[in-house]
Amino acid sequence: MDLSSIGNLIGGLGLFLLGMQLMTNGLKRAAGQTLRKALEAATKSRLRGLISGTAITALVQSSSAVTVATIGFVNAGLLNLGQSVAVIYGCNIGTTMTGWLVATIGFKFKISAFALPMIGLGVVMSLIGGEKRYAHLGTSLTGFGLFFIGLSFLKGTFTGLENSIPFEAIGATSYGLALFVLAGFMMTVLIQSSSAAMAITLSMASTGAIPLAAAGALVIGANLGTTSTAALSVIGATSNAKRIACAHVFFNLITGTVGLLLLVGMAGIINRSELAQSFDLVILLALFHTLFNGVGVLIMWPITTPMVSFLNTRFRRSDEDQAKARYLDKNILETPALAIDAMTRELGRVSRMTSTLAKQAISAEVSDSAHIRAQTLTINKLIVDIGKFNQKLAQQQLSEESSQILPSAMRVARYFNEMARLSSLIVEYSERFDQINDSNTQKDIYELKKITTKMLDAAIVEDELYASSSETRAVLRQLENKYQKIKQHVLDAMIAGRLTPDEGTNLLDSLSHIHRLGEQAEKSSRYWSSLSPVEHRSPIHDRPHKSDKETSEDSSIEEKNAKTSDESLAVN
Repeated sequence: MDLSSIGNLIGGLGLFLLGMQLMTNGLKRAAGQTLRKALEAATKSRLRGLISGTAITALVQSSSAVTVATIGFVNAGLLNLGQSVAVIYGCNIGTTMTGWLVATIGFKFKISAFALPMIGLGVVMSLIGGEKRYAHLGTSLTGFGLFFIGLSFLKGTFTGLENSIPFEAIGATSYGLALFVLAGFMMTVLIQSSSAAMAITLSMASTGAIPLAAAGALVIGANLGTTSTAALSVIGATSNAKRIACAHVFFNLITGTVGLLLLVGMAGIINRSELAQSFDLVILLALFHTLFNGVGVLIMWPITTPMVSFLNTRFRRSDEDQAKARYLDKNILETPALAIDAMTRELGRVSRMTSTLAKQAISAEVSDSAHIRAQTLTINKLIVDIGKFNQKLAQQQLSEESSQILPSAMRVARYFNEMARLSSLIVEYSERFDQINDSNTQKDIYELKKITTKMLDAAIVEDELYASSSETRAVLRQLENKYQKIKQHVLDAMIAGRLTPDEGTNLLDSLSHIHRLGEQAEKSSRYWSSLSPVEHRSPIHDRPHKSDKETSEDSSIEEKNAKTSDESLAVN
């Protein structure tokens, strides 16, 4: 292979990969919510999961995109692990469509006759379409054309290669077949695309540069090489992602072993028979790829349940660590709808942790302060992780609706952060509460704590449900009225001598923290609904309307809270 051939190989591979990327991205955007709806069908049964995984992967030509979406669905609780494993099985069958595309179209027609017009038409559609669906279809069409142009270069590169390297002699032994499996594996690891490795293999087979048995070994190696992509993608990922990646590895190891056993047993017959002259080698390889993946599904299907049970016992340590984000997964960032769902679920988890912490702080003893502070640090870390995930998500191509959700998510996270901070301050005052002898003041403190606890319960996010804003506003008015009355009672007690100036000042500070804790909980509830997709929100005319008095009260509360927040930030 001379320098010119090496250049053609690199350029052809680059065009092929670029075409695959454009084709996949265009189809994903053109499909919109179709991928999501198709995966929702997988929740019905494992068989539907298998069919959904096969169909979607064949459509978008990207098993990684479907795997990422599946991880998102498992994290969101829409798919269980057994259903997601069935989708992964389908992904592996769906990836064999690349081989069929190459075998039935790529080498059967004069590529320039249809690939170049495809590229031209696709670019025009992309330029004039803006963000419309047909513009994304144009991007996909452009990628489709580049896919076949790259394939043409690859095929030309391998013409006559058999004269330079004795592939037939190498592949005549079991040892030689193992070398070809390793070569296919390494090729996929280096390129990070089993489709590209498959295209190279089929190109070599179509020119006669490599015998059928050796080409089959390369296909098996390429199939095994996809496990490296799965392994790399779950570094630092969620436990569900790691379980799905393990299932992917198990499946590919089983199918690879089945394919290799078949190939070793039949290699001599294949190489010595007239099979290569009687049939199209490329078609046979595409069929072999589909066959051993299908056999792999048949073998894995009955052992899926015990495998899922085993995987459910793995990777639990990270989930048990409260300070580790449970739903945020870097792999789903390229699918914004799923990423927003994941971020919302993580915020819901932080909401429950914060509410529990706040109620503990309100009723805590001073001896509990170390635990409260530790929990506060945990919540702060989770909020930082949510903020980083939010920033990475903002770098993706988002719809207008999705772009509006991100600031609201950070606003809600900020309220949770403030609630955690206030909780750590409130617990420090618990001993001072017990030292107050005035019975009326003790009663006022008890009632304020009770109303604040009621607010925390009303504002907490429970799974997919969030509190009614009208309910939390009603509790907020009770809290505001009680707070103003108790402030007056404390001042009266100080003047009457029932409280010392130090006791009164400290008490007013602590009551202010409790009052503000309730306000922050109400705000988190008020903005939570804006994190849901439009179709999940209640219509505007169904939402509670504020009276002029309520609007005025909310405005004054907002102004006072903003001032308090600024003073707090200045102090800290």
